[in-house]
Amino acid sequence: MTAAEIRKKFLDFFKNQVDHPHQVVPSSSLMPDDPSVLFTTAGMQQFKFYYLTLDPETTIHPFLNKPIGRNAVSIQKCFRTSDIEEVGDKSHLTFFEMLGNFSFGGYFKKEAISYAKNFIEKEMGLLIDKVSVFNPQKVPAKDWRKNVSADKDSLAIWQKLGFPKEKIEEKGIDNFWGPTGEEGPCGPTTEIYLKNVSGDSIEVWNLVFNEFYCDRDKKLTPLKKAGVDTGMGLERLAMIKQGVKTVFETDLFSPLIKNLPQEMPTRSKRIMADHLRAVAFLIADGFRPSNKEAGYILRSLIRRIIEEMISFDLTKKSSLAPADIFKLGQGIDIKNLFFKIISFYKDFYPELETDVIFSEFEKENQKFRQTLALGLKKLEKLETINSQMAFDLYQSLGLPFEAIKKFGGEKAKNLNYKDFQKEFKKHQEISRQGAVKKFGGHGLVIETGEIKAENKEEVLKIIRLHTATHLLQQALRDVLGNEVEQRGSDINASRTRFDFSFSRKMTAEEIKKVEEIVNEKIKENLPVHFKILPKKEAEKTGALYFFKAKYPEMVKVYYIGHSLYNAYSKEFCAGPHVSSTAEIGRFKILKEEAVGQGIRRIRATVF
Repeated sequence: MTAAEIRKKFLDFFKNQVDHPHQVVPSSSLMPDDPSVLFTTAGMQQFKFYYLTLDPETTIHPFLNKPIGRNAVSIQKCFRTSDIEEVGDKSHLTFFEMLGNFSFGGYFKKEAISYAKNFIEKEMGLLIDKVSVFNPQKVPAKDWRKNVSADKDSLAIWQKLGFPKEKIEEKGIDNFWGPTGEEGPCGPTTEIYLKNVSGDSIEVWNLVFNEFYCDRDKKLTPLKKAGVDTGMGLERLAMIKQGVKTVFETDLFSPLIKNLPQEMPTRSKRIMADHLRAVAFLIADGFRPSNKEAGYILRSLIRRIIEEMISFDLTKKSSLAPADIFKLGQGIDIKNLFFKIISFYKDFYPELETDVIFSEFEKENQKFRQTLALGLKKLEKLETINSQMAFDLYQSLGLPFEAIKKFGGEKAKNLNYKDFQKEFKKHQEISRQGAVKKFGGHGLVIETGEIKAENKEEVLKIIRLHTATHLLQQALRDVLGNEVEQRGSDINASRTRFDFSFSRKMTAEEIKKVEEIVNEKIKENLPVHFKILPKKEAEKTGALYFFKAKYPEMVKVYYIGHSLYNAYSKEFCAGPHVSSTAEIGRFKILKEEAVGQGIRRIRATVF
């Protein structure tokens, strides 16, 4: 069974359930709406607010132009960095596809477990090797999850379905999901394990039962709508169904592996296959290489690909000049590899375009090789090279360890990879701590200002205010004319502050009219969508943006209305936003004032 057939079978299975039919929802972008995270890492990210505040039966979903209802199924593009150092073994990946079914008060444990068992056994023709359920007795003594009740329901359901008790393993924190960050939905899980062709028991499907809201003090409150959130890796399922030993032998990877040099080390081929696939999808979703955050990770993936290409050719060289850097690895046809990726995925993910992806890769390829040439020149000037110096060369200029060792000669005779890895791990820990500090709290960066939220209610209020600010800008232009241009904004949990160009004080009538227009658009319950477009194409849509700001080549255009071209409001923006304007509530202008010559300021709130 091909991966494409597995995708179709999974979607059809849940779509056609008689008692609980599921709405098929397209994958969201790898570029998340929530700016507090760098990537989309799970299928539930686009659905998370349905577990908290949004009504799935009335809220317009931006991908469908209609509500999704209480049950949904999706195949989500995901990207995770947690296993990036393990890529190259039998199963770890950065990019992967997550098969998931979701319920927001439509059904719960009994149905979810039954659906999973039927899909694995009847649709896929596979045997479940074992399952696991949550038991707090397996939780460490001081862990907050120790006080959660055992998931006796899941245990009983599995047994009632005929699964032998000896094959049901009770686990601790491994079988309790969430919350993400300091607070949020969470609950017990049941995991499904299948045996691969080698006889190893592999965890394939995780069924999460969101029962509680966990606050920052680790106090649990039952959710008003208990929900189901499942995730199953397509690559692992394909590996087992296709009867191969590793995910890299499935039809998701084999066309790439076969087109890499046969004599290239297996681990290198796997790294290249994984990273090429990840790079293709990241670029297609609007990411671009940079020295910051998500762009830095994309740049690192591209450079790792180039390092593997160069290292492969290094084994054939006895000497190396800086100019040789531009020739090493060029025998590997990267454009053809991207073409194969896109040919395989294009039917399901039409956003993939060979020319755009290869163009961005090639720009970074040339830039990196120039940097490597500089690194070789610097290497020549050193008298001795220890592990710290080697890592500094790698970190600052991207010079691979193999190149430093091979062409450092006598200067690098005492250099070994183990010490180099220690330096690398030290740097990783420093970076990890920095990332936790930056992304572990509740700060959200929106447009030009930083906003802080103390809890989920404040986060939701800020998101409502953010969308209201988009409506405000267009309403100002409707009333005052196109002289109005945004000059800045700042949003917190109590108000939005919007600065704009205008030559005089607004009249009371003008302020009232602007407020009325915004509230009219809220009452119309207009859907809120976004599209990722090349910057020049985005400009042609008439979307508003800061003329002096520097934007990436691909930008997000958020629009409020039924289509991009007849939308009431459209702007370059990173998000996040509500799904439809009715979620904003009532809009109220609090104050209008001058902040400088030709610059006015409005303070407003929603309630």
